[in-house]
Amino acid sequence: MNPIPRVFGMTLYFTLSEAIKNGRTGQVGEWAAGVLDDVASGRAAMTAIRHPLGFLCLPVHRDGDEGVCVHLWGPQWHTSLTTLPTHCHSWELLSCVLAGELHNLVIRVLDDNAAPTHRVFEVHSSAEGDEIRATGRLVRHETAVVDVYRSGDCYELPAGVFHQTVVPDPAQLVVTVALGLTNPNAVDLSLADLDVSTHRVRRQKCDRPETIAAAAVASQAIAACVKLTDHQ
Repeated sequence: MNPIPRVFGMTLYFTLSEAIKNGRTGQVGEWAAGVLDDVASGRAAMTAIRHPLGFLCLPVHRDGDEGVCVHLWGPQWHTSLTTLPTHCHSWELLSCVLAGELHNLVIRVLDDNAAPTHRVFEVHSSAEGDEIRATGRLVRHETAVVDVYRSGDCYELPAGVFHQTVVPDPAQLVVTVALGLTNPNAVDLSLADLDVSTHRVRRQKCDRPETIAAAAVASQAIAACVKLTDHQ
């Protein structure tokens, strides 16, 4: 299988998005495995970050409004949330599942000042962490759609759509490549209980051994999925 081609003048985001949209997910997996192998071997000095939503993030590339990350879900990275896992992005998401299975729940959020169940919060991120700002918007919510994605599947999610990522088997390792393109007209939002007030959440950085170990198991998971596909 050919690797992701290097095209002069094209960003990594554009190259990967073109591969995903044209069904070349195997090439995306090869690229991700190469990145993870470089981290695991020490050739790439990348630091993994524990995301407040309960996954590990390897920030591979940032260029203006474009971002490329490798995300890892597993039992060792679960975290306690200060908000609901229901949220929406200020960026357009293009994601490719490389190992495991995840469910994307599209959530319908309805304004309700009479009998609300939750409050909408704005999430403002910086190098120091996330400021979770309470707004005056009171709502209730319900699951509208449940989409199931397995290794080799890709999906898009527009900015401003409330959703929740669920890993059905909490003991399973899930690896995805996430591409983000900032939408200047959108804001990161999350839902929280009515009694929650404005607060800050710090994103914890993994140390070097943790980052190397996570990259190694993720690379092995991608390789195992490729082998399984080859034998089917």
